[in-house]
Amino acid sequence: MNSTSVRGECSRGWSRAFGFPLACLLALFVCARAPAADDPLPRPPELERDVQFWIRVWTEITTNEGFLHDDRNLAVVYEKLRFDPKMSPRERQKIVDAARERYAAALRRIAAATGPLSPEDQRIRDLWGEEGTPARLREAAGSIRFQLGQADRFREGLVRSGKWEAHIAETFANMGLPAELAALPHVESSFNPSAYSKVGAAGLWQFMRSTGRRYLRIDSAVDDRLDPFRSTEAAAQLLAYNYRILGTWPLAITAYNHGAAGMRRAKEAMGTDDIVTIVRKYKSRTFGFASRNFYVSFLAALEVDRNPEKYFGPIERASEVRFQEVELPAYVPVAALERALEMDRDTLRSLNPALLPPVWSGQRYVPKGYRLRLPADGPRWTTERLAQRLGPNELYASHPVPSYHRVRRGETLSEIAQRYGVSMRELAELNGMKVNSTLHAGRELVLPGSTTPRTVAAAAAEPAPRPVRAVATTVSAAESTDTPGVYIVRRGDSLWEIARKVGLSESQLLELNRIRNPDFIYEGQRLVLSAPASDTSEEEEVEVITETVPRGGRRGRWHVPGSARADGGISVAMAQRESEEDAAAVAAIREPAEQAEPVSAAEAEALSPALGPGVETPPSPDSIDYAVADDGTIVVAAAETLGHYAEWLGIRASRLRQVNGMTYGRPLLLGQRIKLDFSKVSRSTFEERRREYHRALQASYFATHRIVGSEVYIARRGDSLWTVTQRFSRLPVWLLQQYNPDVNFNDMRPGTQIVVPKVEEVAAAGG
Repeated sequence: MNSTSVRGECSRGWSRAFGFPLACLLALFVCARAPAADDPLPRPPELERDVQFWIRVWTEITTNEGFLHDDRNLAVVYEKLRFDPKMSPRERQKIVDAARERYAAALRRIAAATGPLSPEDQRIRDLWGEEGTPARLREAAGSIRFQLGQADRFREGLVRSGKWEAHIAETFANMGLPAELAALPHVESSFNPSAYSKVGAAGLWQFMRSTGRRYLRIDSAVDDRLDPFRSTEAAAQLLAYNYRILGTWPLAITAYNHGAAGMRRAKEAMGTDDIVTIVRKYKSRTFGFASRNFYVSFLAALEVDRNPEKYFGPIERASEVRFQEVELPAYVPVAALERALEMDRDTLRSLNPALLPPVWSGQRYVPKGYRLRLPADGPRWTTERLAQRLGPNELYASHPVPSYHRVRRGETLSEIAQRYGVSMRELAELNGMKVNSTLHAGRELVLPGSTTPRTVAAAAAEPAPRPVRAVATTVSAAESTDTPGVYIVRRGDSLWEIARKVGLSESQLLELNRIRNPDFIYEGQRLVLSAPASDTSEEEEVEVITETVPRGGRRGRWHVPGSARADGGISVAMAQRESEEDAAAVAAIREPAEQAEPVSAAEAEALSPALGPGVETPPSPDSIDYAVADDGTIVVAAAETLGHYAEWLGIRASRLRQVNGMTYGRPLLLGQRIKLDFSKVSRSTFEERRREYHRALQASYFATHRIVGSEVYIARRGDSLWTVTQRFSRLPVWLLQQYNPDVNFNDMRPGTQIVVPKVEEVAAAGG
């Protein structure tokens, strides 16, 4: 890095943690991971042919043209195909397929030839030079790829970039990131802040929902991925995180596409962090064309961004967006803001792209604390002045309470719209989706019509709700409702007793029903239930959290019963909602590779806003590798237990103890290697269940928390994983492990440096 800012950030974190100069000096030493080289973003000569290919894609051919080329050797471009702008995608695809077959036949013919070649075959043979052995040409016949041109889109991106380049430069400079990273949106979105990809990424920086929620507000009212300013700040955090985990900028940039864990796996497999070695030699099912080409396509974009006139002639970039911001004092309807600000809705909407359709339709309010963007040349606004201009009946304590419909298996948007007497378009817009979207069972759709919330004044005047204590009752959970999976609150019920009746924890009920105050439930309230936890035998009941903790000055162990797993009681419904976009991404990447080659601008926009083939796997900042090793073992990750492994494998925990020679009650430790039994399920099934568990675990946490930075902590004598998480706002162990994947927390000696994410608690999504 430009190690200056990582050093600066670390030293600031140290001075806060310790408050004495020596800490700052040590921080400068331990945080300076970047090499002393002048260029943190090298352009290796071995990759120059790839960079030149992408420069041609960015500048030479438009979305009405494309290259037919070799998948691996990008210097081999067989032909430039041109399409009539009026031609349909189907007609274009036929042309591409016919050309692909023609060149494949030619390559096979050339590989088998023993005599002189025709002029056309000789031209094709000459493209390969010394590399064109018969064996290589036969292989090449099966790896012909089409790349749609991007010159028109890249030029448009250069013009658009002027709106935000100053903010990007300032944000990256404050974080100490290399200034060159500001060119990354060319590859991600062509600087289109409203871009959506086929796998669910959105905005200027193309964040997936699961990744974005680590740093941004994403709920039913706000999606900060669509805000170029907020998303830039999140991208800076993610890039800095990738660099800390991987140690070089080429790998950190590639991880933006392939994920931190994927690049750590590549480093380990190749035994090096050299980008040339990894790009040329690393083989993985998920490390395909897009991942191999992400860094070189970025270098090409950087070259064009630095020298736009060389490739496009005179370019006049758009003027910088200027504005003022005012923090909202309460939840406010957009119509009230129009009146108070004396501003039309179109102006507000253009300046605040993160506010979603339900806000503009009045179904949701602009939330409290939201930094509303206003024209820079208008009257000066403050939170106090805005509150004075708004009437007492326009300041609300919460959003309107919407009506919901939980999607059942097989239901369509059309059926649900018909059932409630609304139009498909209205229902789709209200939920931020398309009318032809596929619905997943368990998703909650917001319905038109809602309950008006209390105003701020009314909420302040009301006395605090008194906890309702239970009186003796013999009503069972089954008797309380005729609807399976629902409990209707009766007079005298308490949340604790309801949880006990239905076999759930209080936290599960709170999460499932979006209740913030456990003492405030009311008679007749309908509580949604998840499946009750099944009983376990004594042998399988005791599972062990993945660390030892000091208790009363002694080393002890946390034992967790099977009914209170280490996931903290994550609701299945919440996991389904929060990982829905990731699930769609997984489905999308399983399509045949040839379907991932867009032949038109519209297809390119839908699939991946600039790079073309998109991603082979949904990128995630999670640095932990959940794959099974070749010998059938895994490394224990935080928040995992033998009970989890047994469940995912379809066997009993006692079988795993037997396989691993573990005595009953022996703890699992972070980093411990465990042998698995795949007699009931395949490795791929186990891996997917394991990843889905962690996706749900993280989705639940980031529904109410945001990462706002990081600092460095140096372990003292007596420190353990538990003491560190308690010292820093009770951080979840899995998050600390993600930030420190190479730290041995079972042997935390004094002086061990630990990067600690700074997390703030926020309102639950949708609240």
